[in-house]
Formats: sequence, structure tokens, C-alpha cells
Amino acid sequence: MGLAASESDDALVARALELAAIAGAEGDIPVGAVVADAAGTVIGEGRNLREALHDPTAHAEIVALRAAARAIGSWNLEGCTLAVTLEPCLMCAGAILQSRISRVVFGAWDEKAGAVGSQYDVVRDRRLPVRAEVVAGVRESEAAALLRAFFEPRR
Repeated sequence: MGLAASESDDALVARALELAAIAGAEGDIPVGAVVADAAGTVIGEGRNLREALHDPTAHAEIVALRAAARAIGSWNLEGCTLAVTLEPCLMCAGAILQSRISRVVFGAWDEKAGAVGSQYDVVRDRRLPVRAEVVAGVRESEAAALLRAFFEPRR
């Protein structure tokens, strides 16, 4: 369900996994995200900060998109890639489209709330004027294991 991953996609998700581990250690759901420009240079990073900031919108993707936009001085992130450890939710999928991100690379599927192929496929919806390419399942087992390790003691 999507395109094949490249070595650079793998490296971006590897960095996102590092950020996810930090979020988990700090008590937030372990999700990390990075934004790379067309040349592959990371221009924004984020991790879940909902608990830390008491902000329901502080998902890793939103934090990374905001950092990338600040870094380049524009909301328009066309040509950029967002790599995230977990399939983005509806809110994040909307933000991806609004930012004009060209590619989304993610690790684990979110069968409950995913909006990039599992429950919904917002970023590739032909009814919308903007779409993004999707590369799914990059380092999927690592991303899923991080989430399982976080949630199992809480259940």
C-alpha cells in the first residue's frame, strides 16, 4: 500500500524512532517524526509532547511540521518528506495536506485511528486538490515494539 522505501527513508525513520523513545521515557506516547527537505536534509524534528505541554495538538508530526516551517521561513513544505514512527491520525493528515508535504513515510500502522491508509486515506484522497505519496511499514516492527512496550504496563 504505497511506494518502496529508500535508504534515506530508513534513516529518517531511524531518527524518528530515537525521538519516539525520548517521548516514551518522558511519559508521552512514543511517537517521533522528522521532516527532510528535497535534498534529504532534516529541517524539523518532533516527538509527542501532549503530556509535557498539556496540548492535544502536540503530536510528533505537528511539532515536526512547525519546526520545519520555522526553519525555512514558510508554511509551504512542498518537496519535503515527513517520516514518522506511527501512521498519522486525521488531525495530522490534515496538517500534512495543509503544509503541502510531498511524501509521508511511516513505520507502524494505526489500525484504530490511522488516516494514511488503514482507517482512512486522507493524504491520497482524489477528491482533494493536494495529495502526498506514501511509503508505509518502514521499520514497522521496531516502531510497533516501542508502542507495545509503552502500553503493556499501562493496560
